[in-house]
Amino acid sequence: MRLLKVATCNLNQWAMDYDCNMNNIKESIARAKEAGAVIRLGPELEITGYGCEDHFLELDTVNHAWECLKELLVGDWTDGILCSFGMPVIKGSERYNCQIICMNRKIIMIRPKMWLANDGNYRELRWFTAWKQRDQLVDFQLPNEISETLSQESVPFGYGYIQFLDTAVAAEICEELFTPSPPHAELALNGVEVFMNASGSHHQLRKLDIRLRAFIDATHTRGGVYMYSNHQGCDGGRLYYDGCASVVVNGDVIAQGSQFSLKDVEVVIAQIDLEAVASLRGSISSFQEQASCKTRVPFVEARYNLCQSFNLKMCLSSPLKIKYHSPEEEIAFGPACWLWDYLRRSGASGFLLPLSGGADSSSVAAIVGCMCQLVVKEIANGDEQIKADAIRIGQYKNGQYPTDSNEFAKRVFYTVFMGSENSSEATKSRAKVLADEIGAWHLDVPIDGVVSALLSLFQTVTGKRPKYKVDGGSNSENLGLQNIQARIRMVLAFMFASLLPWVHNKPGFYLVLGSSNVDEALRGYLTKYDCSAADINPIGSISKQDLRAFLRWAATHLSYASLADIEAAPPTAELEPIRSNYSQLDEVDMGMTYEELSVYGRMRKIFRCGPMSMFKNLCYRWGAKLTPGEVAEKVKHFFKYYSINRHKMTVLTPSYHAESYSPEDNRFDLRQFVYNARWPYQFRKIDHLVRELGGDRVHLGDSSDQDKLVDAPHGAGGMGVVAAGSGNPNVGL
Repeated sequence: MRLLKVATCNLNQWAMDYDCNMNNIKESIARAKEAGAVIRLGPELEITGYGCEDHFLELDTVNHAWECLKELLVGDWTDGILCSFGMPVIKGSERYNCQIICMNRKIIMIRPKMWLANDGNYRELRWFTAWKQRDQLVDFQLPNEISETLSQESVPFGYGYIQFLDTAVAAEICEELFTPSPPHAELALNGVEVFMNASGSHHQLRKLDIRLRAFIDATHTRGGVYMYSNHQGCDGGRLYYDGCASVVVNGDVIAQGSQFSLKDVEVVIAQIDLEAVASLRGSISSFQEQASCKTRVPFVEARYNLCQSFNLKMCLSSPLKIKYHSPEEEIAFGPACWLWDYLRRSGASGFLLPLSGGADSSSVAAIVGCMCQLVVKEIANGDEQIKADAIRIGQYKNGQYPTDSNEFAKRVFYTVFMGSENSSEATKSRAKVLADEIGAWHLDVPIDGVVSALLSLFQTVTGKRPKYKVDGGSNSENLGLQNIQARIRMVLAFMFASLLPWVHNKPGFYLVLGSSNVDEALRGYLTKYDCSAADINPIGSISKQDLRAFLRWAATHLSYASLADIEAAPPTAELEPIRSNYSQLDEVDMGMTYEELSVYGRMRKIFRCGPMSMFKNLCYRWGAKLTPGEVAEKVKHFFKYYSINRHKMTVLTPSYHAESYSPEDNRFDLRQFVYNARWPYQFRKIDHLVRELGGDRVHLGDSSDQDKLVDAPHGAGGMGVVAAGSGNPNVGL
């Protein structure tokens, strides 16, 4: 037998905080050694943090990484254990994303990444060069200070593997696993038995299965040990890295770490018999045949044994059932962990949420409540780091610390119901009941006086006072009156966030939380600079449908029973007067349902459909209930208002990334924000096809408003033409 004990880990790194990162790295090595592991794998770019972005262009970032590596090699950290560390390296004039593979205070090999992540949220080609020489390892001259300290002038650099006396080990870095021809395929044919994948992979709803299937497939038909390490937490941006460090052997998951956790360090241990790998490979005829004519991969010799012989004291890890979270659990735990990292690292004293009693803001409140529950749970489990952070943020004195999530919420969470004459008693009551269930410090703040003062000022200047549409006013008056309420709430939210701590003799400030969902952002159904314009937004890329499912789940599993009533209520902005014959509803305002919005969003982004392609696809999808003409009008209605409101994405509150059709303009969904909202060529092609299909043309809404284009006073700074109604209010307060 060749018994091998390995350790992989989830680390909560922070971009550019070398002290934090080094402490986590050292802690993970110490735990791996304590468990008797001989291989320790850390995440991609773990020394600097993955999310440094343009800081990678600074020489300081690379130099500090070498200084930290030197500290690890000078000490006894790598004695008797193979360690793979992630950091940027400059070779010649190129910068590479590398794994530095070390053992016994020496660098054995530097493995640069060959296939870079350069889509979605990732821009690695902006900072790094892909390594392209696959046929040889080259000499890399170590920096002078490193060379003198280690008495090692150079190290092999490039694509290859390490041949130990009793096994072969290789690195495969993150994105390389998901390429059409992944390196592990030919490495396995060259005899590599242990693959180390250092990754920086973010959470997205329903994504984990894709990742785990890739590990399983990598070893199912080829045999091998696949180790996976990942970041876990918010390292300074919109992404939450969702851990799930794993070890897979011959297609079976034998070790799996947590996906969502507040811990800074989690080490996953597995014990393997490598003879199982050799046995499987020897039993597959096609593997034998392909290995006999393989392309040879260069390697480095390391005169060490990693394995033990037969030893009854070393129990082998067995296949286990993979742990998957439901989407509702993902919505609860992912954003909750992200909020905790943001709170403890931002220097803030807590959160303030404009709570309307609607589904979206109530979802945010429930997520903050979940965060408080997780903090108290981990403190009870003995996590001293979380305890120290909670004591500091919650301003506990005399040895006290959080033991009850509601009491902790009272210290770190303000909710504010900013009602107007258009708000119902039902939403006001729901907001209060939910705040009490969570434990938040709740305020009821009427805004009618502020709105009236502004209208009086407007009347003094212009001589006119606007009226709502139900009272005989025009569309412009109606929209302007709604936007006043929405924007006043933003101003008041930030005022309370900065001054309430002072009122209660607390230091610091509170972060304002936004609560607009991904579907509203896609449609532009939010007022620019209303209370959707917050510091951060934990639900900004989660769909309305998923949020409603989450509310039903949270009512039971988080013990916030009032969420069931909130979920059952029809979505409404409550920005217009309620009359016996009229009540404002989101889906009526938008001219489309939230279910339809999810379909449009996925087709636009995930399946890359323009108007014509979307029309054709939806004719198949909706053809049983809609004529081609009706489908055409729905598609044109969506694209018109999507393009009219695209400018709002440039100021969208930074949001937790959870959905693959997010319209977030900062880095994920890069498109122009000044469109010809008539789409004349595309819509003309659709109309032509409808006539060929014999479909009747159906108009949606007020035809006089459909083609009326005006300069929006709060639009794209006079840079483009937008439509009346481009200030559509947010669904919540």
